[in-house]
Amino acid sequence: MIADLNQIYRNCDAAHIGDDLILLSNLSRLPIPTEPRRSEHIIVALCLHGKAQFSVDTKERIVKEGDLIIIQRDRVTDNYMLSSDLRGIAMIWSKEFFDELVKDMHELRSLFLFSRIHAVVRLTPEEIEDIVAIFSFVKMKVLDKTNKFRQELIRSLITAGIYTVCNAIFREQATLMNNKTSRAEEIFMQFITLVEENFRQERRVMWYAEQLNITSKYLSETVKQASQQTPNVWIDNYVMLEIRVLLRNTSKSIKEITEDLNFPTQSFLGKYFKERMGISPKEYRKKHTRE
Repeated sequence: MIADLNQIYRNCDAAHIGDDLILLSNLSRLPIPTEPRRSEHIIVALCLHGKAQFSVDTKERIVKEGDLIIIQRDRVTDNYMLSSDLRGIAMIWSKEFFDELVKDMHELRSLFLFSRIHAVVRLTPEEIEDIVAIFSFVKMKVLDKTNKFRQELIRSLITAGIYTVCNAIFREQATLMNNKTSRAEEIFMQFITLVEENFRQERRVMWYAEQLNITSKYLSETVKQASQQTPNVWIDNYVMLEIRVLLRNTSKSIKEITEDLNFPTQSFLGKYFKERMGISPKEYRKKHTRE
């Protein structure tokens, strides 16, 4: 959802500690990329006024006042529409910074995994107040470079914010899931984790079912139950997003992309892409190079 970090530092009211922690006080000034962009950071944003619409891994998300948005690292965002009266705040964390914060908090890690499926969480008025207050205090301490314990204090404050966020995620999880769907959600999250790690080499549903020690039929049923989409659709989404990102944002040749994604031949990749996008990879790259 974010453009180049240097653009953010130049154009936004941002406080930061290197590229590990960035605080944005004015989301309306956020430079929005015009092409699919894979996030290299974890983004937690709170909409305070107005609304926004965008897609995360091709799934449309609508955000309104009081909603918290969590975009995990490596998600691909696209199709942005922001209202003119949008106001909000955001924290952006590097993976290393976040991992260090929650390294011993297994329940929090699990809750953040849930946000891969449900990227938008509704906050209570009290939670909104807490997040805004923590954000303001963190920003003040980021700017206060005279404090000997500045980084330790900042980490403690953000940890408090993470607990607040995770409580909202927990409430959302409890609302959405009953005993019957809990198992489906769990399998779906395990499936998505496997897809993220292996989609460049493996596109067979049977292979993913074998890794989870379940049948292909059961995997298909549970993934469809949890996400309203089949395993094949999810795998295709990841593969297609990767191809689009590589075509638009890198100078790799079609041959190199074919090898990166373990397609048998260049023509096979071309047919796969054209069946889903309606144009060839070469035409897609040429079109978006002009834009």
